[in-house]
Amino acid sequence: MPGYIVDAHHHLWDMNACEHTWLAERGVVRFFGDPAPIQKNYHASDFKSEFGRLPIRKSVHIQCGVAVDSSVAETLFVDGQFDEHGYPNAIIAFADLTSEHLEDTLDRHGASERLRGVRQIVGRSAEEDRKTGSAGLLQNPAFVEGLRMLVSRELSFDLQLTPPLMAKAADVFGTVPELPVALCHCGSPSDFSDEGIEEWSSGLKRLADLPNLICKISGFGMFDHQWTTDSIRSHVLRVIEIFGPKRVAFGSNFPVDKLHGSYQSVMGGYLDITAEFSSDERNAMFAGTAEAFYRI
Repeated sequence: MPGYIVDAHHHLWDMNACEHTWLAERGVVRFFGDPAPIQKNYHASDFKSEFGRLPIRKSVHIQCGVAVDSSVAETLFVDGQFDEHGYPNAIIAFADLTSEHLEDTLDRHGASERLRGVRQIVGRSAEEDRKTGSAGLLQNPAFVEGLRMLVSRELSFDLQLTPPLMAKAADVFGTVPELPVALCHCGSPSDFSDEGIEEWSSGLKRLADLPNLICKISGFGMFDHQWTTDSIRSHVLRVIEIFGPKRVAFGSNFPVDKLHGSYQSVMGGYLDITAEFSSDERNAMFAGTAEAFYRI
């Protein structure tokens, strides 16, 4: 067991404090499953109740589908959760990096001293991306300018995308080498055929060539609703082999992954898979990498 654990990727929300678009959509099944069981408030007190005996010492909140006009309200709500409950220790907020109002938005997010960076989703799933057109960000010069503004403010970027977008993303983010980047959910693999795994692995290697990028291992339940520790074992070990233990971090993706498993099964599964690694390697993967990246 590592000395303690930093949950590098989870979410909090309040249906009254912010407008959460997908949480308000009843009866809509998403790529990660039927969200009905989690379409209710999820506060830091709920998050803490998931731990059991696991030594979760720190955590990182990642923005989660608020309406654009509610993005700052989300940050302020989450900031208040830290004041009340001691979690999360870092906040990754939403901002549209292509917006002409980006500077003002970042100023307002900056009211929280726990602000560490931004996530603007590039890819979720093939079906949803066709509807949103979010992959077009990688073709947009304004997006790159927004990334450079993050650098000027000493902020990081959380990158969520799918395997077919990885090669292009490596080219784009290679032009902003000063920007710390965290790859969410190991790049969201969903095609577990031999061809799909090859495409995913190839993309991971391209991104791993960027020394400013770490990879967060999380979210397998979104794409494999029947996952088990054994079914994800080879995928987790593949990510660690490609990036190395000092460039990966583990996250629960709760409460989204709560749809397909308990906190104990998710984090316990990662602990089981990494049991043969050294103490130093496990301490890095479960705490040190996230602490250094998110400055907590």
